[in-house]
Amino acid sequence: MKEIRSVVLGCGSYLPERVLTNHDLAKMVDTSDEWIVQRTGIHERRIAAPGELTSDLGLKAAQAALADAGRDASEVDLVLMATSTPDQTFPASAVSVQAGLGIQHGAAFDLQAVCSGFIYALATADGLLKSGAFKRALVIGAETFSRILDWTDRTTCVLFGDGAGAVLLEARPIELAEDRGILTAHLRSDGRYKSKLYVDGGPSSTGTVGHLRMEGREVFRHAVGMVTDVVQDAFAATGYTAEDIDWFVPHQANKRIIDSSAHKLGIDPAKVVTTVGMHGNTSAASIPLALATARADGRIKVGDLVLLEAMGGGFTWGAVLLRW
Repeated sequence: MKEIRSVVLGCGSYLPERVLTNHDLAKMVDTSDEWIVQRTGIHERRIAAPGELTSDLGLKAAQAALADAGRDASEVDLVLMATSTPDQTFPASAVSVQAGLGIQHGAAFDLQAVCSGFIYALATADGLLKSGAFKRALVIGAETFSRILDWTDRTTCVLFGDGAGAVLLEARPIELAEDRGILTAHLRSDGRYKSKLYVDGGPSSTGTVGHLRMEGREVFRHAVGMVTDVVQDAFAATGYTAEDIDWFVPHQANKRIIDSSAHKLGIDPAKVVTTVGMHGNTSAASIPLALATARADGRIKVGDLVLLEAMGGGFTWGAVLLRW
């Protein structure tokens, strides 16, 4: 059997129209623009409109990725959505995206690994494409975190935003991939830390949606060490080093975490894609949103070596190294 690579054909994103600035938040809770920027690097975030669902955001991002790739939805046989804020408990929001695209074949399902969701989804899609079970996959990260925030809690409501991003992957034999595609993926989790970042509700516990709760200092303390661990594994698996990386696209949670991770890994700050200032933390959507931004402005080009990493509730964390 020929070795298969999962090659990125296109990427796209979607952000809701409503912008919520730090100054807007200062009218809602005891905070300030200076306080938020100093601690997080966030200036503003987007908020989904009433009635605008996670699947609506994901559908628009998927359509943008297809347009970027110049492909039709009929060519897609796998839709995988990473989200912690689905439209409903079930069915998966991915099937709504599938239906919205007019796809009536293949498979669609959701994957939940919180802020690491897009990394987990990429690794899952890569495995399914390499198995030969599917040919092309839309991998989407979409969130409406504004729906699970406690808007009286200034330590959490200032951090998160809504949005969606997507990539289209195609399975190609290694000789046709031309050294493009996903080179390696590394996933980790440790449930001992689940109380550090969680939602205090759920179908089998409270019967309610609940609100996000976080021990911010603890999350920050663990984040840098955990993500650098899997990145080093990715380097070891491929033989590449920090010097070889063209672009570092981390989960956009907090600029201080991003800067600390890049410094610890020895990655040039000029190679770091940072969008947290304009988007806030969009959980599973943050990496594909950043990818789409850097692709649209011409930074990421075909042939570039791109490193992705994320950490989220669970704790979950992971890294993907790919050749664009």
